[in-house]
Amino acid sequence: MTTTTLHATGPLPPDEVWARYELLDRWSEWAPQITGVDCAQRVLTTGARGWVRGPLGVRLPFTIEAVDPAARSWSWTVAAGPVRVHLDHWVAPGPDGGATTGLRTSGPAPVVLAYAPLEQWAIRRLVR
Repeated sequence: MTTTTLHATGPLPPDEVWARYELLDRWSEWAPQITGVDCAQRVLTTGARGWVRGPLGVRLPFTIEAVDPAARSWSWTVAAGPVRVHLDHWVAPGPDGGATTGLRTSGPAPVVLAYAPLEQWAIRRLVR
């Protein structure tokens, strides 16, 4: 099991960055690896289950484990067959205005390390 922690800071206010997380229909705006989300809930909801869609018809099941709107944080687990990856997200005010977002990813080392560059790109887009 390996864990990576990534951060990105940009000019968008924390409330806007949080809205981009909170509204599942907005995920594809900032995460190039996500083409859509199939879930009965359209906002982050603890216990929600669905499918995240990616390029080439890839669909991966997910479960939202926790959501704390006041702290602007949430976590989820995504599966690919027997492989499980857990992701923790948070948003905070940036040091010079704007917002900083963080992402901690835990799972099998080959998956976590291979996915980290794409995650970094996505969270940079999230805050811009």
